[in-house]
Amino acid sequence: MVKTAQDIIIKPVITEKSMDGIANKKYTFRVDKGSNKIEIAKAVEALFPGTKVAKVNTLNVRGRLRRQGRTEGYTSSWKKAIVTLTEDSKGIEFFEGMV
Repeated sequence: MVKTAQDIIIKPVITEKSMDGIANKKYTFRVDKGSNKIEIAKAVEALFPGTKVAKVNTLNVRGRLRRQGRTEGYTSSWKKAIVTLTEDSKGIEFFEGMV
């Protein structure tokens, strides 16, 4: 099955740490667990025209233990990608409005 760019990039990660990286053209996304760095780079370039990806760092985020009264369980684990754009690349407008 062929994955589209929308299937690979699920949503942006908006935290204080991820917002600090925008100055250095580093953008953080929640991505599909089965996707690799090459697929993520192509998906970012397809979804945001004018961007050029320099490198992609990925990490798997473990699910956290959550309690609801005496019942406990884990949230689902997910994959995070930190995408660094080239210097001459255009920024991503979605993040620029937040800084």
